[in-house]
Amino acid sequence: MTDNLISLLVLLPVALAAILAMTGQRAPGLSRGISLAGVAALLAMSLGLLLGGSGNTAQVIELGGWSAPFGIVLVFDRLSGLMVVLTSIVAMLALLYAVRRDEDSAGPHFHALFQAQLFGLNGAFLTGDLFNLFVFFEVLLLASYGLLLHGNGRKRTRAGFHYVVVNLIGSTLFLFAVGALYGTVGSLNLADISLKLPEVAPDAVPIVTTAIFLLFVVFLIKGAAFPLYLWLPGAYGHASIPVAALFAIMTKVGLYSVLRVDSVMLSGNSIGGLVETTALIAPWLLWLGLITLLLAALGVVAGRILRRQVAYLIVASVGTILIALGLVTGSERELAISGALYYWIHTTVLSAGFFLLAGLLMRHRPEAGDGIEAAPPMPHAVLVGSLFFAYAIAMAGLPPLTGFFGKVMILAAAVESPLMAPIFAVVLISGLIMVIALARTGSRLFYQSQATPGHPAHSTPRDARTPMPGLALSIAPLAIATVMVVGAQPLSEWLETTAVQITTPSGYLDAVMPDGILLPETAPGKFGQDYPDYEGGKH
Repeated sequence: MTDNLISLLVLLPVALAAILAMTGQRAPGLSRGISLAGVAALLAMSLGLLLGGSGNTAQVIELGGWSAPFGIVLVFDRLSGLMVVLTSIVAMLALLYAVRRDEDSAGPHFHALFQAQLFGLNGAFLTGDLFNLFVFFEVLLLASYGLLLHGNGRKRTRAGFHYVVVNLIGSTLFLFAVGALYGTVGSLNLADISLKLPEVAPDAVPIVTTAIFLLFVVFLIKGAAFPLYLWLPGAYGHASIPVAALFAIMTKVGLYSVLRVDSVMLSGNSIGGLVETTALIAPWLLWLGLITLLLAALGVVAGRILRRQVAYLIVASVGTILIALGLVTGSERELAISGALYYWIHTTVLSAGFFLLAGLLMRHRPEAGDGIEAAPPMPHAVLVGSLFFAYAIAMAGLPPLTGFFGKVMILAAAVESPLMAPIFAVVLISGLIMVIALARTGSRLFYQSQATPGHPAHSTPRDARTPMPGLALSIAPLAIATVMVVGAQPLSEWLETTAVQITTPSGYLDAVMPDGILLPETAPGKFGQDYPDYEGGKH
């Protein structure tokens, strides 16, 4: 039963995408019902698997009965399960908004593209090899480009062009890296590569090392890290509201790939006995995270529409998470990863909710939209303004909401780092910059109203005068954040155990490659029986 549910996390959305492509615009009600039911099923299955303990050990599904490294494997553990749950939550919020505001009818095949996007996301989170990760990245690119252009518009077309060009460059680099690794190592399975890296011939070490760096460049392009993040504000800032909300999970695919490849593929001691893998990537992640966070905070200041500011807040969250992933000092790494995951959940859900709030604001300010400028007074200004400031406090990392707790956990892990001073300085200064920028935005949106003869306050569309259920969709992410604060203790304990599972990859390796788990004698006890709590299961 568990095997079937894990497989359905990938198979269900691709099957629904095919069905919805055929129904198209001919039966919009049916398309909406099928799409909503599919996302609800994904949320129920993924949440049931995760809460039911299926991720406590790595569960491996061998498609077609072919074992690794020759066959395609899906791996469900706590990390991949958490990502699929987050994807389903964000997808449900975005889809409900699209249906409620009729934005799914702005162009053809919205629901087919939406399900194809979920297929790519879930596949990327669950796959156990690099080639299929590349395939799912391409599915993501195609589906996201279609969604980005949904509804047309010159600005969307221009932003979509930049988005595709940058991501096609990333795809090309990915293909080069995959080819180089397969040509030298002879495998693309993450677990198998980790076992073979110490045995790489000395003359192939430079090629393998270069390929690994290329992989991480690709992941950082997908994750929107410095200096390759400029595509994101334009793309997210001009996408339709439900598409922008769904895209809140997109950067996490790149960050997930960084964490998964670093913790599994580079879990051995060295590459050919010449290049240590322990800190091969992490120092770069730390510095890139610091620069990304600081520049993103300045981008929030420069934003002239709320959606663009939210896009820069997403880039800032990428920088914060990269800082945590760049901390490699002993046991503090587990604290850093658990803090990163807590912050990861926070920023994914609240970024999606902030986009939905921007959409609500656009309905209440038809003349100015979400432009950061004075406009005629809007109905429900106190209620909408209160929601805005709640989101601003959370996203800037102020107490008592989730952003604060996530940052505290990351900073606590950085205390033992030799770079503690710059880490603390950048995190705190960038947070202050974002607070000032968002306070200015709130002041202009809600306190600097102007009534003009041509645009009286009562020109607000009739369906915007009663904000429910649009308001409920904006409140839902804040409700999730509140639950995360109230349940911070059990959630942090669960995430700490997840971090241990990530930093001791023996369970993953045992589950995927049970017959080839032992490394050469140069690394005794690295994997296997030293960590009996994380022995995986193959199905």
